Amino acid sequence: MITINKKLLATLALSSVVVFTAMTSTQPAQPEMKAKNLKVLPKNISHEQLDHIMDEWAHSLGVRCNFCHAPNVETKKMDWASDAKPEKQMAREMYKMTASINKKYFKAGKDSLGMVMNAGINCYTCHRGNAHPEVVDAPAPPHRQGPPPAGQPGSVPPQGAPATPPQGSGE
Repeated sequence: MITINKKLLATLALSSVVVFTAMTSTQPAQPEMKAKNLKVLPKNISHEQLDHIMDEWAHSLGVRCNFCHAPNVETKKMDWASDAKPEKQMAREMYKMTASINKKYFKAGKDSLGMVMNAGINCYTCHRGNAHPEVVDAPAPPHRQGPPPAGQPGSVPPQGAPATPPQGSGE
């Protein structure tokens, strides 16, 4: 009786593998989604690579897809190819700017797709999770107590000394 159960179990397991393999191989492969209207990213970029880049940009700016991409009013879905929002063009310009800076100042090479690799700066460098990074003035130098050192602009000459050297005294 034990050998019959082992044979039955082995037959069922083998049949399951065959059926599973047949089912998965007959399903049509999903066609690779090709992005449309790419102007700064490589045309041969995979959907996974594009999705990864878009996620990085969204996280760096603290935004969601609809910050740059407009919805299609008819389908109620995102129209990824649309240039309706000016933020999308600004993102392209910012990408070109960071790529140029990385190439010129950080000697960044190109990856297998021909994209300039991040070597020094990226979106997060300035945005830090804000859609519109705050522009701040440089802090003022610390205020010193007392007069500046002698000979420095704004220093007061010692008492009794002329404020300016004599001009053409004729000596």
